[in-house]
Amino acid sequence: MKIAMVSEHASPLADPGSVDAGGQNVHVAALSRMLARRGHSVTVFTRRDDPALDERVQLDEGVDVVHVDAGPAARIPKDDLLPHMTELAEGLAQHWRADPPDVVHSHFWMSGLAALDAVAMLADSDISAPPVLHTFHALGAVKRRHQGAADTSPAEREWLEPSVGRRADTVIATCSDEAFELRALGVPSSRIAIAPCGVDLAHFGVEGEVEPKGARHRVLSVGRLVPRKGVDLVVRALATLVESGFGDIELVIAGCDGTAEADPEAARLSALADELGIADRVRFHGKVSRDRMPALLRSADAVVCAPWYEPFGIVPLEAMACGTPVVAAAVGGLIDSVTDGVTGLHVPPRDPDAIASALQELLGDEARRRAWGRAGRARMESRYSWERVAAQTERIYRMAQVRRVAGRAEGAAL
Repeated sequence: MKIAMVSEHASPLADPGSVDAGGQNVHVAALSRMLARRGHSVTVFTRRDDPALDERVQLDEGVDVVHVDAGPAARIPKDDLLPHMTELAEGLAQHWRADPPDVVHSHFWMSGLAALDAVAMLADSDISAPPVLHTFHALGAVKRRHQGAADTSPAEREWLEPSVGRRADTVIATCSDEAFELRALGVPSSRIAIAPCGVDLAHFGVEGEVEPKGARHRVLSVGRLVPRKGVDLVVRALATLVESGFGDIELVIAGCDGTAEADPEAARLSALADELGIADRVRFHGKVSRDRMPALLRSADAVVCAPWYEPFGIVPLEAMACGTPVVAAAVGGLIDSVTDGVTGLHVPPRDPDAIASALQELLGDEARRRAWGRAGRARMESRYSWERVAAQTERIYRMAQVRRVAGRAEGAAL
């Protein structure tokens, strides 16, 4: 199968953790690689954001990344890219006229716009239009609900995003909560399929180097430092633990771009820790390379993921793959991936006292931590390996192809 991935702002070549680079980049890269290993040919189309980039770059055997000109060849915040999507669609259509894909899989709402418009442009040729499958990775309706005026999405997202869901042949949701949100946006249940994000089980494992701790107990928070990730809630929970008698404890925050002076959110969190009298127990680790992340995850007694909302969340998968229990806000994909009372604990969103109670329960019971760590690893092996996710996604592609062929036959018969 010849697969065209479209990921307008999230190139699989980008360094995760940089601006506008995170879980989507990892998802597109890992899924593309695994589909290629299953015998498919994958081309990832992304917007050129640097004039020095080659038009085509090999990511891996069977996977190429093609840089399409759409707007200036410079980094543009993703929320400012909408005016350039028509040009991206024209570039995609040009590529697909010369080398038609069997299926198109777009990622993020603006990629969906460009992919659907590009396929529509093929109508003036003798090319059979491929089915378009779409993964949102994040929904504007959810973002507005939680961020309000702080949401920097273009106003047009409110009506253009649902139109992508309704026009796509299939929407691939990453969790059951997203499927519920999609139905509320008017996407028919018959055109929603679920395939989660995955985790690299060869890289993230229970065996290997463990980063030394600075205290008896280590709580870890990993991710881009933005307010919606709720790291301040973890800082407040730590203060509560210290007050309750957990003196030999540290919180490691990984994900800032540098020191507190260089990262506004890190500065805010540092000031909060100082205000709460626990500055000496909070350490900012900075960005962590992929190679070093497993050792850091293995060093923690618990990883806390406390976002206001989370479309899916890759950090909990990586933590559980390393045998570390997770305290997770009961939102979005975390509801599916973290099994409450088996691989970790669910807590209500935006509730630092609940986080403190969950951590107190975990930190006080080493046997439970070990048991939940083993259960987390087993869950990742049974449901979240990239091999399994790619096989599931492939089945969804083939079902979309069958429906597209059946639809053409029905149209010809009328």
